[in-house]
Amino acid sequence: MKKIIYIYLFPIALMVFITGCKKSFDELTLNNNKPNSVSAALLLNGVLNRLPDLPDGQKEIYGQYYLYNYDYYGNNRYDFGSGDDYYTTLKNVVAMEQQALATGGAAVNPYEALGKFFKAYFFSKMSLEMGDIPMTQALKGLDNLEPVYDTQKTVMQQSLAWLESANTDLDMIIKNPSVAGTGSGATLSNDIYFKNDLTKWQKAVNALRIRLLIQLSKKTADADLGIISQFASIIGNPAKYPLMTSNADNLQYIFIAPNNYYPMNPNNFGQSGSRKNTSATYIGLLTQLKDPRVYVTAEPSRDRVDNLKQSATDFASFVGADAGLDLGVMYNNAGLQKYSFINRKYFYSTYTGEPSIQIGYPELMFNIAEGINRGWANGNAETYYTAGIKASMASYGIPESGSFTAYFYRPGSTDVTASSNYDTFTIPVDFNTYYNQAAVKYTAGTTGITQILQQKYLALFRHSGLESYFTYRRTGIPAFTTGPGTGNGSRIALRFKYSSAERTSNAKNYQAALVSQFGGNDDINGVMWILK
Repeated sequence: MKKIIYIYLFPIALMVFITGCKKSFDELTLNNNKPNSVSAALLLNGVLNRLPDLPDGQKEIYGQYYLYNYDYYGNNRYDFGSGDDYYTTLKNVVAMEQQALATGGAAVNPYEALGKFFKAYFFSKMSLEMGDIPMTQALKGLDNLEPVYDTQKTVMQQSLAWLESANTDLDMIIKNPSVAGTGSGATLSNDIYFKNDLTKWQKAVNALRIRLLIQLSKKTADADLGIISQFASIIGNPAKYPLMTSNADNLQYIFIAPNNYYPMNPNNFGQSGSRKNTSATYIGLLTQLKDPRVYVTAEPSRDRVDNLKQSATDFASFVGADAGLDLGVMYNNAGLQKYSFINRKYFYSTYTGEPSIQIGYPELMFNIAEGINRGWANGNAETYYTAGIKASMASYGIPESGSFTAYFYRPGSTDVTASSNYDTFTIPVDFNTYYNQAAVKYTAGTTGITQILQQKYLALFRHSGLESYFTYRRTGIPAFTTGPGTGNGSRIALRFKYSSAERTSNAKNYQAALVSQFGGNDDINGVMWILK
């Protein structure tokens, strides 16, 4: 009896053991130290942190705001490499939308609405940099590893449609939150920009749409796009399309110590404080207009002050370098203190610096002024123009009337954080006096376009990535300078190249896109559709 019992029980025990092993194997394939699903809110946070173009990078060099004078750190050449690649971020946007639906969000919910904004933002930005790009087939993962390229027109048209839909969806949720569903997928959280305020996001959506319409200014005759009618609809219906009303509505990245320092801070001042200097494109425009913002963003040339005995507050004491200058010559001049450096008090003395604006109220004001000037909508372009100037000055703490204090770093000082190491000057200001200058006071027509775009350029100093470069490329305003230091045959490049991965992993579609746009070459001087 015992033998019989053992013969029959052993297989049973073995079967149980094998079954148990299979279950353990399945469990072991999971990493319990990592989440098996990520919340929509956490995915949102990752996307939001990928969104900003922060200062102190190559993009402000391309806008001729700030220049390298020492080639160890970089140069001022327009030998463009690859454009931005946001496809991984966009896949996270899709995952965010899916996770919101899986956790109680209805078909219309905050994550879905912002997902449309992010798609419009990232796809349009890549297209503005490179031209035609994969879009409709780009986020299908393993289902399509070789996506075709959509035309730039299709990308821009779809981006505008996404923004229209995002505005509609946000409006529905704001007016009736219950339509968004229940659970975590129905409520926005983890928003580092607007602290989950959907009304501010709706304003940002419409500001981005205005920006893209302005970027399409050469395509007003295209009936499929309806640029003018879209612009007029937004401006003429503020109840349906709310817009930013002050700097408080800016979509801006805030620096918080010790989590994320401003790129220029006391820790790296000794390394980079003198390795760059301001550009004549930026400083020259400020001094030409006798603009008080120069006292906040720059410092006078010590050569002008100490050797030529000019006043530190004389506009003639502020000198930027020609962006096209040979780098060796610029380095020598910078060593002789012939140029203005960036204002150390304002940009280097703290770890948090100023917020980095991605889409801001001043830019919106100038974009609306430009559209009205071009006859796209009814309104007073001058009203928006002056609002943009005042908002830009206010962001630097410059009052409309009265005075403010300018801080200029004292030569020979070593501690950038100590107030005692700065010379201080009281700067009187009166906005009306500034505005009534012939070069500033708004004039209709083409002169007005120039004035609007010059003030927009000044307002975007250190903000919004490539927007000033895009504006120059579209309009030629303000005039960028070129020369031996420009590279690219002393030409301002017109586009960025495609990612090198496209040449190998998506070769057929990559080559087709080059043939249809640029004669078969990934040419940084090729003229993309939006510029024709």
